[in-house]
Amino acid sequence: MVVAVAEFGIIDNIEEIIDGRISYDPIKYGCVSIDDDIYIDEWWDKLVLMKTYFHSLERLEFALARWGITLIPPESLPIFYNIVITDKRINDDDNLVALANKIKEAMDKDKFMIHYGV
Repeated sequence: MVVAVAEFGIIDNIEEIIDGRISYDPIKYGCVSIDDDIYIDEWWDKLVLMKTYFHSLERLEFALARWGITLIPPESLPIFYNIVITDKRINDDDNLVALANKIKEAMDKDKFMIHYGV
């Protein structure tokens, strides 16, 4: 059985993204993965309140691009962090803990996050 994963990392230099060159590079962004089917579906009603950008900073949206690349601005990270840490499954899933830590790190550094959809 193939698990559909959503990957999340931190963009150290948003200037690299401004010219539109975004590629799939989870190692570069230090991505952590969670099971898309288990978590993203259940969080969707809350995620739609989170301002994001789909595929470039020129495409303002909300929530996550499920089958593409999402840029999550620093101002949306507290919403995302709250979604993750209030999920009761965080006590049993090291991947959720890793995601919460990654979001907190981005918040502390005032950085954008990147999301790679399935």
